[in-house]
Amino acid sequence: MEISGYPPNDFQILFPHYDSVISLKLDQHTNHLVGLWAKNRGRMDPSILQLTAKHRIDGLFDPALTEWDDFSGRWSVAFESSTDNAIGIFKVSSTREAIGTFLTTTGDYRYLAGRVDGNLMRLSAFDGAHAFLFHAKMLDDGTIKGDFWSGNWWHETWTAFRDDDAQLPDAFRETSITDESKLGDMVFKDLEGIPTRVLDLLDESGAKARVIEVFGTWCPNCADAGRELVDMRAKYGDDLAVVGLAFEVTEDFDRSVRQVKRYEERMGSDWPILVAGLSDKAKASEALPVLDRVRSYPTLIFLNERNEVEAVYTGFSGPATGDAYTEQRARFEAVIEKLIRE
Repeated sequence: MEISGYPPNDFQILFPHYDSVISLKLDQHTNHLVGLWAKNRGRMDPSILQLTAKHRIDGLFDPALTEWDDFSGRWSVAFESSTDNAIGIFKVSSTREAIGTFLTTTGDYRYLAGRVDGNLMRLSAFDGAHAFLFHAKMLDDGTIKGDFWSGNWWHETWTAFRDDDAQLPDAFRETSITDESKLGDMVFKDLEGIPTRVLDLLDESGAKARVIEVFGTWCPNCADAGRELVDMRAKYGDDLAVVGLAFEVTEDFDRSVRQVKRYEERMGSDWPILVAGLSDKAKASEALPVLDRVRSYPTLIFLNERNEVEAVYTGFSGPATGDAYTEQRARFEAVIEKLIRE
């Protein structure tokens, strides 16, 4: 990745599959690593986040602190920017180490980790695509008031209350089919630039169960879903076919092809992937009129061997979500096995 206006540093940590890089050098005066994280997010210049890394030999936790609030459990969460509730799942150890994630209608926030100090829990994650930081302050009434930062380009507040029974809407009911006949009109370029009809690829497979994956190579939740599809392909073999539709952060076709090839190598996928357009959800919805709209990356469309839609699944709950991830896999397999039996 070229970082315009920034000289090369002492070393770099590359995330080519997400088109991002950490570039660092040693500051001789402070003995700290200083530099930046840059990511191509579809703009003229990459998004830049300045960073400093300090070497620590002492522990992260103050052993003198013997009392802290208990954040462990299941929480109903309301993010400022969303009308849909989310679910927070947190675990705090006896040494105040905290882990957890948030489940939302479009996917989860993957593996978060941090610590609790008194009435404040801090959780963060970095995977090359996202830099997340959550602050959760326990209020006197037992509810949470929080802040969420994504890089240096997004901030919002959130609130939460304990709810052991908190559930998300059924992901099989979030997105609907508006006109199934539009499936036959879905034509996108393959990696050689050749316009290719999606249903032709599915028919060539001869599979009884078929999945169209609407995804983006820039999306860690899509990577989690891709690994799940690789695993299910290994289980069901030729009875299950997959076609990927990649919606990317730029309209540069050559760049999109490059990122798709990196994705294929990283995932070990063996199915055809077409470059379908820009990741903007409004434009993706125009490209896929078979759906009422594109709400999430990924979205999985399950079809039978006659290319009739059996189900549409919105979002993906990754392995960080524990039981939700296990239950989701069982539901996927139930749909696939029903299609294979028929």
